[in-house]
Order: sequence, then structure tokens, then C-alpha cells
Amino acid sequence: MTTTRRKFISSATAMVAGAGITSALPFSASAFPKIFSTADTIRVAGIGINGMGWWDLNAVLKNPGVECVALCDVDKNVLDKRAAELAAKGIKVKTYGDYRKLLEDKSIDAVVIGSPDHWHCLMMVEACQAGKDVYVEKPIGNSIAECRSMVAAQERYKRVVQVGQWQRSQKHFRDAIEFVHSGKLGKIGLVKVWGYFNYGTPLTSLPDSATPAGVDYDMWLGPAPKRPFNENRFHGKFRWYWDYAGGIMTDWGVHLLDYAILGMKAGAPKSVTASGGMILNSGVDAPDTLTTIYEFGDFNIQWEHAIGYGAGIYNREHGIAFMGANGTLIVDRNGWEVVPQGKQMEAVMLQKSSDNGLDLHAKNFIEVIRSRKLEDLNAPIQVGSHVAILSQMGNIAYRTGKKINWNSQKGRFDDAAANKLIENEYHNGYKLPG
Repeated sequence: MTTTRRKFISSATAMVAGAGITSALPFSASAFPKIFSTADTIRVAGIGINGMGWWDLNAVLKNPGVECVALCDVDKNVLDKRAAELAAKGIKVKTYGDYRKLLEDKSIDAVVIGSPDHWHCLMMVEACQAGKDVYVEKPIGNSIAECRSMVAAQERYKRVVQVGQWQRSQKHFRDAIEFVHSGKLGKIGLVKVWGYFNYGTPLTSLPDSATPAGVDYDMWLGPAPKRPFNENRFHGKFRWYWDYAGGIMTDWGVHLLDYAILGMKAGAPKSVTASGGMILNSGVDAPDTLTTIYEFGDFNIQWEHAIGYGAGIYNREHGIAFMGANGTLIVDRNGWEVVPQGKQMEAVMLQKSSDNGLDLHAKNFIEVIRSRKLEDLNAPIQVGSHVAILSQMGNIAYRTGKKINWNSQKGRFDDAAANKLIENEYHNGYKLPG
């Protein structure tokens, strides 16, 4: 029998409480969330607005009764550019280089966090403590310990926290999982999940250089180790380094593995093994080619990614395939279909995607801010934590080079080297939220 998702999350949160993290969070007025009427304006701010955070913020602003009042970024060049784009639409905002100053503004109701991964935990927890509702980009944390801390903070302060796994709001993904749960595929022994992305020119080693004008590099590093500025570790490329992120596994992995575990109603794996390396890139930490096996007892989930190809299994760049005795269901962002095994079942022709997942996800976030019905969130922090922890397990297996077994009762591995990677070390005076 596999560990259920509910037990998986409960054991993770219990580990936080056992470590004193939950009880250490200070009590504040945020324990009593503001109630919004349909006539109230929801005042939002964006923190980390260079990439996906900007798209998230704009999706939130498409909803009636929502107003953007502030922006924050450590790169003044980005900050000025985004403020000018809003000004061209008649929206005037305050600008900040330090998110903590933004959180002091009691008139702000919600924040959209699109910073690099190593900042997600601190920003989300402190936003909850400040009484803000939060839309936070995935993966929620850059370690298992960060994921636990973020769940504990949301549960203590009862804030609305939506994770940017917007596929959770798309109809065709939901329809595909409903079909999987119908049992028509027969016994599913293997779920394949893959991403074969063509990211263009591979990274090559670059010399360190001076910090670009307008960039508060110390603030950008935050809890990460002190290092000289290097272009390869900055905008858009930071994902390849353990200091800031978890590579493709925690970038695309949390999107795609999320639906694999949802379809299988899976909790924690019994063991994880991974193998890969840097085939195209050089001078980076995270592998550009990786195969990971999650063993759940009566089925396996297999993750694969490879950079520089653009085509993968079933001629799809990315996807999830539920391989059953009667047939295989394949789903990606374009749609889903069923390929029968012989004459065991009827084929299902491609059911194409028909909606905008990001817009629907932002709408769901705003609706729950108004209703305060946290159970209506499509991707609450517990969902984000579940799959982010699973992705971190894959990276830990790769980094240790071992098959690692997970003890769900203790929330630990059976290997000392793997356990050392459960919590990431904080630097520069920052501490894991507690």
C-alpha cells in the first residue's frame, strides 16, 4: 500500500511542529483575515516581476475589482520598465527595492511572488505574517524544509495561498484525470512523465563580472551563499544552480509530476533513484539530462528530461502517460487522448485544450480571497508542497548517487547524506522561517 497524499502532507507538517517551527511563528492580527464584499477593491502588489511574476500579476489584474498599487524588484531596470508599462495603462504604483518595506504597507491586501526560487519561502511566510494573501510561483520552496515551513505558516495564519501550478485550473487536465480515475484504463503499473525541451544555446562557463548598474546584488542573493556576480547565475539562468533552484526537475517537474501523483492518488514514494548529468551545459549544478524512478509499491512513476531536443515520447515535447492494462492515456498542455491496448477498450481522440489556465488560476485566487473558502483553491500550498517535496527527492537521489528510501513516519531518508539535503543552509544573516 502506498502512503496517501493526506498522510504525506500531515507527516511533513508534523515534522515542522516537532522542530518548533510552527510554534515559533509570532502571533499577529493576520490571524483574523479581512472579509471582502463584492464591492471592495482588492489591492495587490508584485514582488519579483522580471519573468513569470509579471505574467501572474497581469492575469490577476484581469479580474474586476482588483487594483495594482505597488511593485518590487531588486533590479531597478526591471522595476522602472514594469512601472512604465503600468503607467501607460493609467496605473500609477509605488516602487520598492526591498520587499520587506512593501509588506509594511497595511493597505496592500495580496502579493504576487515571482522571485527566484530561493526567495519564495521567506517572502511567502513574511507576507502571511503581515496579513497578506499570496500567489506564489512554483516550486514553492528550494528544499523539503522550506516546503514544510511554508505549509506551517499558511496553516497558522489562515491566509489564502495559491501556488502557480496553473494547470490545476485547466479543464482538459481535470477531464483527463477524471478518466484515469474511472478505471477504464485497467491496472496502471507505470506513469511516464517527461520534458524534452529545446532551450536553444547551451550554457558555457562565463567569467565573473561587475554587478550591472541598478541591481542590488546582495539583496538578490539573500539567503544564498556569497558569490561574485556571474551572468549565468542571474536572470533566467539561475535555475541551473542548487544555490537558487533545482533545475528542470523543480521547474517543469512540479507541473507535470503534480498530475502524475494526482492521477494515481499517490502520497510519498517508498524509494527514489536517479541518474543523469550535464550533456549539453557546462559549469552548472543541475543536470540537463535526467531519469528518475519513484517506487510506490504497486506502481512506479518515471520522470525524464533532456535539453536540446524538442521532441519526446509520443512525439510530444512534454507530457504524462498513464500506462494501463487496457490502454494508455496521454496528456499535455495541448490536450489528452487514449491509445487502446489491442481491443481492450475504445480509443479516445485528442481532446484539445480550450481555455487559458493562467487566467482561470488567477480568477480562482481572487474569488477565494473574497469568499475566504480556502477549500475552493485549485492549488493550495499543501498541493504545492506535496509535489515540490517529490521533486526535491528526485534531485536528492541524483546528488547522492544512491537509491534512497523514505520513512514516511519520521519524514526522513535512510541515508545520512540524503538527510543533510532536506534543509538548505541559510547565509548572510538570514534564517529559515521559524
